[in-house]
Amino acid sequence: MTDLRLEELSAATAAAANSLTLKPGQEQFVQPTTYGVAESDVKPSASWPRVVLDGDEVVGLIIGSFDAENPQEELQACIWRVNVSATAQGRGIGRFAVHGLADEARSRGFERLTVVYEPGEGSPEDFFRAVGFDVVRETQYGDHFAVLSL
Repeated sequence: MTDLRLEELSAATAAAANSLTLKPGQEQFVQPTTYGVAESDVKPSASWPRVVLDGDEVVGLIIGSFDAENPQEELQACIWRVNVSATAQGRGIGRFAVHGLADEARSRGFERLTVVYEPGEGSPEDFFRAVGFDVVRETQYGDHFAVLSL
């Protein structure tokens, strides 16, 4: 982790972001059921897609959403997706990305950042707990709804 930075997803970085290879088994946790069902309720203009670069290499992707007027609290200031390349995991890249999104949420006046994820062996639960998220409830689909106070 030498030169990490967040950049807006662009035509120049999209192919690399789309080809990030996760560790075996992680792909099943990329989109929890709750987000899959709610996808049509998310305004495209609320999306905040960023790639994490280490030098010139795309090593991660984080997509947030900011929509204070969304009636679903899970979708007001949330992490929609965070992926880190399998070869770059364990180097603080995911933490860096989440902190960047949290800083953006704070600058927009949000007091918390949320995430929904599917629990289970190999799930991202340990990661989200390690960066400060607390599970507050389950969604109607059995996903965990967790909150990071800003």
